[in-house]
Amino acid sequence: MRRPIIAGNWKLNKSIREAIDTVTLLKRQLADVQAVDIVVCPVYTAIADVAEVLSETAIKVGAQDVYWEDKGAYTGEVSAPLLKEAGAQYVVIGHSERRQFFHETHETVNKKTRAALKAGLTPIVCVGELLSEREAGRTFGVVGEQLKGGLAGFTADDLKQIVLAYEPVWAIGTGKVATPQQAQEVHAFIRKQLTEGWGAEVAQAVRIQYGGSVKPDNIAELMREPDIDGALVGGASLEAGSFADIVKNAVVVGVR
Repeated sequence: MRRPIIAGNWKLNKSIREAIDTVTLLKRQLADVQAVDIVVCPVYTAIADVAEVLSETAIKVGAQDVYWEDKGAYTGEVSAPLLKEAGAQYVVIGHSERRQFFHETHETVNKKTRAALKAGLTPIVCVGELLSEREAGRTFGVVGEQLKGGLAGFTADDLKQIVLAYEPVWAIGTGKVATPQQAQEVHAFIRKQLTEGWGAEVAQAVRIQYGGSVKPDNIAELMREPDIDGALVGGASLEAGSFADIVKNAVVVGVR
């Protein structure tokens, strides 16, 4: 049985005060929700304050990136142990914006994921294709290469601790959404790759989120697909009411 997971990626938004106000509202609105894992990912500077507000709730805190070394002369970077100390329990790795704007590679995704696991953080590892790659019929090739490089060398036990997120880049912040059938097709492909690499038991245990213009009115339809286990939510997670509605609408579909 795969427990649904809904994560909100706030990207470069919200001051500490704004973050506290948002999770204070979420804490009330989602107090009775128990059938889904809920994660919010604020900017680094707000992680500790958000974690404190959510300390006695079921809502977990994540970071939006991590560096693979624990410490050293790496100006501007933040390590997995420091994120853990600040109160983070999850970390997003390999988001398309990190790949596009900050030159993330399969190798760095792999190293960051390894560092997150070592520190006891749950990695949310992102994969997904550009519009040009989809139109060229390269979706499976691109996603397959991202999985192969990003997860190279990991054991079956490692994989069971990782959440994957399929985010078609052409659907992020554009208002476009992959149809449930399009999303399911790629999620099923990902699970097939996991089966071939680590066996059916692991493949059936790993949760795969969908990310790309997820909103309260489309989450249930997406979640009805057999291989979609949750969502990595961008813009709609910035407002407490809309994010809470996404979580509640996902719960309606139930645990698989």
